[in-house]
Amino acid sequence: MAVTVTENAAREVSTIIKQQDLDPQKIRLRVGVKGGGCSGFSYLLDLTENQRDTDEVWEHTYALQPAGEAAKVNAEAAEGGVATATGGNGETFTVRVICDPKSYLYLNGTVIDFKDEIMGRGFVFSNPNASSSCGCGSSFAV
Repeated sequence: MAVTVTENAAREVSTIIKQQDLDPQKIRLRVGVKGGGCSGFSYLLDLTENQRDTDEVWEHTYALQPAGEAAKVNAEAAEGGVATATGGNGETFTVRVICDPKSYLYLNGTVIDFKDEIMGRGFVFSNPNASSSCGCGSSFAV
């Protein structure tokens, strides 16, 4: 299974890449885990140009359209293919997600979303492998 990035998360990654004046063709979203946090493991997110031969790789392509307008997404990405969204003005953005093999053992099937709410904003992980997580959602146990 893939590590999936939702349209909201992809839009936020696109915004960050533009704000930092990075090359969207070279940048990868590295996801991983490290020991620590209040539940045992902490999530890691990083924008990087460094991709290793051993990394798992997924691409998710979404239409860059105004927030609130729905896009149609094919489900091919569930197995590591390219999910393509249509709609909006036709401009798209591709998030290339990479994950090291050890982290993938813990993140297999995880969905990364982005929430912007009154109580805060940030990336949110929905991890089917986590037996419990902390209240802030930044760490988990298996």
